[in-house]
Amino acid sequence: MRGWWRDLTDLVLPTECAGCGAPRTVLCPRCRGALDGAGPRRVRPVPEPPGLPVVRAAAPYAGEVRELLLAHKERGALALTGALGAALAGVVGAGHPAGGGGPVVLVPVPSARWAVRARGHDPVRRMALAAAGRLRRAGTSARVAAVLRQRRAVADQAELDARQRLDNLAGALEVTAGGAALLAGGRVVLVDDLITTGASLAEAARALREAALSRSGVRSAVYKAVTREGRGERRIGARPEKEMWVHGAPEMAAPNAAGETLQAAVIAAPRDSFEINRN
Repeated sequence: MRGWWRDLTDLVLPTECAGCGAPRTVLCPRCRGALDGAGPRRVRPVPEPPGLPVVRAAAPYAGEVRELLLAHKERGALALTGALGAALAGVVGAGHPAGGGGPVVLVPVPSARWAVRARGHDPVRRMALAAAGRLRRAGTSARVAAVLRQRRAVADQAELDARQRLDNLAGALEVTAGGAALLAGGRVVLVDDLITTGASLAEAARALREAALSRSGVRSAVYKAVTREGRGERRIGARPEKEMWVHGAPEMAAPNAAGETLQAAVIAAPRDSFEINRN
């Protein structure tokens, strides 16, 4: 009901741009352009958490883009969903060109139940659905599989540093019963609105990889990460012939349910995490 009422009031009441405050428009052309940034680019937080998949983002998390994401997530500006979904679709499309490699399966990173109740909607899932629709209209077979859920309570991440966020989220997510089967035959892309430390995406990727291994018949035992040439490793496998090493580096990530490397797409990331900005 709350979502329906917001949609209605967005249509009939005077409004202003959620990014810059320009009058008589939900999203002005300048702020819409800011969502596209300089095109989707690879981002890598420092330090990079073990198990983080390849992540691409549309724009830096600053200025108008930050205001747009906060307005959609925290203030229920649902009229922004289409534009945010289009930006997310552009990021997904950069890693998965239309017409190749089978359908794309978008897996939203779940919000805490208390956060969804407080906001009255699930912003990431809403954007994922809009992105999938945009991809289909552009000729890419795409669907949303909301197969991740929290299996234990987690603390609010806002005041936690990178190490604390990893500890807070470790083992917090799982794939729903039968969820791994919904990912089969597709190129799986984790989606979120924002990456900061990468802890949420790394934990979501761990849950998907574990479910994929379980479905393939490999019993997995995930040991505490260790460092090797600056990259975390986890040993997986119940028997020597089925052991594998899974590195924290994105290019060495475990295969997803479709047998391909898991990737992630977000709308925004801190400016210094864009690889183009590094020396």
